[in-house]
Amino acid sequence: MNIKIITKNKKARFDYKILDTYEAGMELRGSEIKSIRAQNISIQQAYVQTDGEEIWLIDAYIHPYEQGGEYYNHDPKRRRKLLLHKQEIRKLWDGVRIKGHTIVPLKVYLKNGIAKIEIALAKGKSHGDKRHDIAERDANRQADREMSRFGF
Repeated sequence: MNIKIITKNKKARFDYKILDTYEAGMELRGSEIKSIRAQNISIQQAYVQTDGEEIWLIDAYIHPYEQGGEYYNHDPKRRRKLLLHKQEIRKLWDGVRIKGHTIVPLKVYLKNGIAKIEIALAKGKSHGDKRHDIAERDANRQADREMSRFGF
């Protein structure tokens, strides 16, 4: 399998506790896939919305394709339909109806030349949880430094 990661939403794993992940296809226009292949996409501000029947990627920014011209180019912030099985959409819909749960995009990648997006059902972290994660990461980093200093 040939996978090329285009972009990641690094802040999502810090702000949310990931409960379940899904791989979805994206319904794209020609100029959008060309822009994605040129790595001109941002999902930092994006989120996913569902009504139980369909699922949409909102506020993902795909830069207009430079050779696309005025007529053939796309709207950079348009909402894009995600392609999932009906059972997966229903699972996400059931999960989102619980207070504090949301669906966040984690990364966009090309899998055998086809654009895919990894989305996750997630629960928001409190300020204390984030501080705990930072302290744990710093402790692990310090332990690794000490281990490498002694040749382990």
